[in-house]
Amino acid sequence: MRGAGANHTIDPALVVILAGVSAALHVGKLPPAIPVLQQSLGLSLLQAAFLLSMVQGAGMCAGVAFGALADALGLRRSMLIGLGLTALASALGGASMHVVPLLALRAVEGFGFLLVVLPAPGLVRRLVPPERISLMLGMWGAYMPLATASALLVGPLWIQWLGWRAWWWLMAALTAAMALWLARAVPAGLAAPAASAQAPLRWPTRLRHTLSARGPWLVAASFAVYSSQWLAVIGFLPSIYTQAGISGAATGVLTALAAAVNMVGNIGSGRLLHQGAKPTTLLAAGFVAMALTALLAFAGHDGEGAHPVLRYAAVLAFSAIGGVIPGTLFSLAVRVAPGEHTLSSTVGWVQQWSAAGQFIGPPIVAWVAGMAGGWHHTWLATGACSLVGLVLTALIARLLRRA
Repeated sequence: MRGAGANHTIDPALVVILAGVSAALHVGKLPPAIPVLQQSLGLSLLQAAFLLSMVQGAGMCAGVAFGALADALGLRRSMLIGLGLTALASALGGASMHVVPLLALRAVEGFGFLLVVLPAPGLVRRLVPPERISLMLGMWGAYMPLATASALLVGPLWIQWLGWRAWWWLMAALTAAMALWLARAVPAGLAAPAASAQAPLRWPTRLRHTLSARGPWLVAASFAVYSSQWLAVIGFLPSIYTQAGISGAATGVLTALAAAVNMVGNIGSGRLLHQGAKPTTLLAAGFVAMALTALLAFAGHDGEGAHPVLRYAAVLAFSAIGGVIPGTLFSLAVRVAPGEHTLSSTVGWVQQWSAAGQFIGPPIVAWVAGMAGGWHHTWLATGACSLVGLVLTALIARLLRRA
């Protein structure tokens, strides 16, 4: 496999990871545009929250089903279809004049996003030798924060220069170009699975095996309580800072950095696990850190409490230390899968719950902010998620001890 990829200047597995980043840009492209969309389309805060989370609707409804069907469709083909669909929806979204079509197209983008990110880990596994799988999957775990940080950094400047519609069209062009690159860098023969003497199981059988096991449920639920609070905090950070009177460019840089440091935890978790750290220890540390740093970042947001610099440092710690959670959960998903034949469906189930968390989290935080008249009670919602995460971590520890 290494020789097959030698003709390309970039490792085909890395191109797959970049394709995931390209798809995830459509999740991250909205937060910097929310203030402009509120002005141009008259969005309410709650509508903006659903627009933020609508892209996760497809994953929330059909993640496990697409995971089970990924092998039948073909991992490479699934990614190419997803990239094309996402690019088309973004191009049409840039021409939307009302909220309703924009919401519908965000759902289509979510459908395409799912077709890209679900097959990607399995395709990476096929493209690299065994000794590099952990390293490359650790890099894959950082695809979402990398995309979010890039969108938050570039988005405010691009929107200020050319408007939000041109921002949507830029994302469409980048994704279409990524589809062409993936098609060239990962030929169909290179992405084909190894020959097997056993006939592949039907997708309903893989689905039944996945959902009848306890491990995938615990890992998936843990991902949900993590993703709900992370996207809620990072997604609304531009709006919070805009309301505080911070300029658009500064808001973009501050939020991009907060998203980018999440990669530190993602990549660090892989190294720590390789060195023998217990996954449940990393999960517990991540959830406790997120609860404490959210309290420091948001409590007394009406003017009392910590200095703004200390608050921002707490947001950075919230994202960076919390990043050990998804990296650890990706590792656990492979470990608790009922068998080799259920890896894709297990990843799909985890993705489905992750999407559900991202769909539910922002509206809940927006509702809390609306009821409280500010963001100073955000820590209550995120703290509740972390508490549930600690309970799930204890159940995972028990499951691993029995295994």
